[in-house]
Amino acid sequence: MVISALRLNLKQRKNMTKVKFHGADVALKGEEAFVGSYAPEVALVGQDLGEFKVGGNNGIEILVAVPSLDTGVCATETRKFNEKMAAKDAIKLSVISMDLPFAMGRFCSTEGIKNLKVGSDFRAREFGEKYGIIIGEGPLAGLLARAVFVIKDGVVIHKQIVPEITDEPNYDAVFDAIKSSGGCGCGCM
Repeated sequence: MVISALRLNLKQRKNMTKVKFHGADVALKGEEAFVGSYAPEVALVGQDLGEFKVGGNNGIEILVAVPSLDTGVCATETRKFNEKMAAKDAIKLSVISMDLPFAMGRFCSTEGIKNLKVGSDFRAREFGEKYGIIIGEGPLAGLLARAVFVIKDGVVIHKQIVPEITDEPNYDAVFDAIKSSGGCGCGCM
């Protein structure tokens, strides 16, 4: 009886999320993070090759996953989030991809990105696995799907898996989630 209940629980946790890439279905891999669930703390690699952590109980965080900063949509999304984060000191925003830290650093210096952090999941793929957003098939297999997670006091309060990988996320929904949760406390919203 206990074993069958355990099997049922494991089946329920399997990620069944699908997104599209140029209209074709693509399955995602990893353990899915849900709104209302604890935000797993994971280590990423920064531009300086040192590790930093995201998730967990780290105040208010916005975790933005992109397939690669080397694409037009990802670059545009990162620039827009950089602009929106100006004067929002109480909120931490990290853009996460499988890009190498060197490429991320070059992108940030070329684009003048200063209001957010970039982190690479290339080393352990821990972020993609624990948040359930590794692209499991197709031409982008192994990269991260386009997604945004808003975390407040260790809990996922907003999750947006962008249905078509080549589309930008709903930026307003991200900041509306923070406002509706009581804001960040700094008066910027």
